[in-house]
Amino acid sequence: MAEGRIVKALSGFYYVKSNDTIYSCKGRGVFRNRNITPLVGDFVVFEESNPGEGYIMEVKERTNELVRPPIANIDQAIIVSSAASPGFSTLLLDRFLVLIESKQIDPVIFITKIDLASDDARHEIEVYQDIYKKIGYPVELISSKQQETLPELGHYFTNKVSVFAGQSGVGKSTLLNVLKPSLLLKTAEISKSLGRGKHTTRHVELMQVNDGLVADTPGFSVLDFNEIEAEDLSDCFPEMRETREYCKFRGCMHHKEPKCAVKEAVENNDIARFRYDHYLSFLEEIQSRKPRY
Repeated sequence: MAEGRIVKALSGFYYVKSNDTIYSCKGRGVFRNRNITPLVGDFVVFEESNPGEGYIMEVKERTNELVRPPIANIDQAIIVSSAASPGFSTLLLDRFLVLIESKQIDPVIFITKIDLASDDARHEIEVYQDIYKKIGYPVELISSKQQETLPELGHYFTNKVSVFAGQSGVGKSTLLNVLKPSLLLKTAEISKSLGRGKHTTRHVELMQVNDGLVADTPGFSVLDFNEIEAEDLSDCFPEMRETREYCKFRGCMHHKEPKCAVKEAVENNDIARFRYDHYLSFLEEIQSRKPRY
C-alpha cells in the first residue's frame, strides 16, 4: 500500500502522484457501492498492481471540496476579474468571494487586462482595490501583455494548492501561461458576438507552478447560492463577521432589525455600502429560493 494525491482524473482513471512518480489508478468497486467519487486533490491510499498502475483503496477525509470544478483540499482560490472586455464587476466578484468564503477557502483577487482600462476606469478600480485590501483580501492589478510590469506573483503559489475562478474570457489561462510558459494552455479569444469566452478548459488537472499546485479549471458562469443558508451569509463577508457580535439581537440578519451594528457600520462608512447592498441582494436570493425536500 502507498499514499499519494490525485493530480488528474480522466476517462475513469485517476493519476496519483506519490513521491515523484505518477500512477495510473482505477477506483475500487467498493467506492461506487458507497457513492464515493475520488476527486482531483484527494489524498488516497492505493495498491500497485503493475509497475505504474494500481487501485485506489481509500480516500482520506477532505478539508473542503468544490462541485464545479470537481476538486478537493484547496488552500486558496485566485479570483480573476478583468478591468475590461469583460468589464470589471464588483457584483460578480462578490458572488465569487461569498462562494469561496462559504467553503473556508482563502480568496486572492487578480484584476487582469489593466492595460485596457481607461484612466477613469483604472482610478475607479484602484479605489475598489483599497476597499478589498482593507477587508483583508490580497488584490493585484496585472496585465499579461505588459509582462515587465507584472508584480511578483510567484509567492502566492508556493506550498499551496490553488484553484482559479472567474468568468470566461477574463484571462485565466493566459495568466497561467505567463506564470509558467511551459504549460502552453489553450486560450480562447472572447467570442465577440456573445461577449463570452469559449470554454477551452475541459478536465481538471493539478499542475506544478512556482513550488505549488494549480488547477486550471473552466470559467464557470453559474454562480448560485444553493448550499448557503440565509443565517450563514454574513459569515461570508469578513467585515460583517467581525462586526455582527455587537448587534443587539443574536441571529440578526442585518436587514430590518433595530440596533444592528452592521447597518451602523455602513452608515459610518466602515463597511462599504456596495458590499452591504450585495449582501441584501444575495440574502433576498437565498430567502426566495424554492425549498428543497
